[in-house]
Amino acid sequence: MAGKYLLDTSTVIALFAGDSAVVDLLKDAEEVFVPSIAIGELYYGARKSSRVEDNVARIDDFAVNNVVLACDTETAYQYGEVKARLRQKGRPIPENDIWIAAIALQHDLILLTSDVHFGEVENLRLDELQP
Repeated sequence: MAGKYLLDTSTVIALFAGDSAVVDLLKDAEEVFVPSIAIGELYYGARKSSRVEDNVARIDDFAVNNVVLACDTETAYQYGEVKARLRQKGRPIPENDIWIAAIALQHDLILLTSDVHFGEVENLRLDELQP
């Protein structure tokens, strides 16, 4: 499916692992973006790994070669909306994923993820990968 995608952390990890389903899907993408939150999660994972320097360098290279979307006031507005709706439904999701969903909604992007809990977010366009 061609379109404009936002990659969540699980998708970037799959991409790093050379997952052919992710690579093939992104070949046909119109545009690809990465939320700054995912970059932060990747750096955290790198710091916990046994190959800190190599993993940090890989993330540095990835960040430089992709369009990274940061949070702003509109993102914060979307975040507030999403979190309030999830609370009303009694269906919380991880805090960082609310921010990622907010960026996807703000920019009208398809979120590419293997995390099924994103399905709880109203009006979020998803393309779910098999874990």
